[in-house]
Amino acid sequence: MNNIIENIRTELILNANEKTKSSAERYFKEGVKLYGLKSADVSRISKEHYEAIGDKSKLHIFALCDELWKSGYMEESFVACNWAYNVRKQYEPDDFDVFENWINNYIGNWASCDTLCNHTIGTFIEMHPKYLSDLQKWAHSQNRWVKRASAVSLIIPARKGKFLNDIFSIADILHSDKDDIVQKGYGWMLKAASEAHQIEVFNYVMSKRATMPRTSLRYAIEKMPSELKARAMAK
Repeated sequence: MNNIIENIRTELILNANEKTKSSAERYFKEGVKLYGLKSADVSRISKEHYEAIGDKSKLHIFALCDELWKSGYMEESFVACNWAYNVRKQYEPDDFDVFENWINNYIGNWASCDTLCNHTIGTFIEMHPKYLSDLQKWAHSQNRWVKRASAVSLIIPARKGKFLNDIFSIADILHSDKDDIVQKGYGWMLKAASEAHQIEVFNYVMSKRATMPRTSLRYAIEKMPSELKARAMAK
């Protein structure tokens, strides 16, 4: 295991760029730990090193992901997310605890949060929808990343038209949150849901717009026709 981690870290260091690092550090409001690689390079390195792993059992891959998460480097978190998604056919119900642990203990920026939640956790929820109730529990968390995760884990299912009632329930819980990270997260979830359920999401937004944060509202209606946007934004 150590050789695999050492090899990928060596490659990340060799491909790091100070200009890319500085640019990314300015982009994130929260402090981030970076090598300084473009996302395409991280994806390439992630794929190459994954293909070289002999033991692709979920247990082994998750153990490697744990080590990557522990470093705190954003690029290593992206590799961990990619690798965890690669073993999606092996997901079992107990894996929810693994994902929850990663969110609670390792996530400290929206990019790592969204990369893990959109694909890995979103896929898991589609496979094991009984855990939707746990996402609603996340929405009550005091941790801003757990709260964002409760919403952005449903982005991909929402685009497919799934789990609309649960989406509205999570939006209700997060409705008045003061954190713009959370506001953008649940607004994005509603926007994704509008792709399959435009009228239902529009009616939901209209029923909440007097008290919904403007940030959430703007996100939610972004893909709607101009006339619906105008109605939603009217004072």
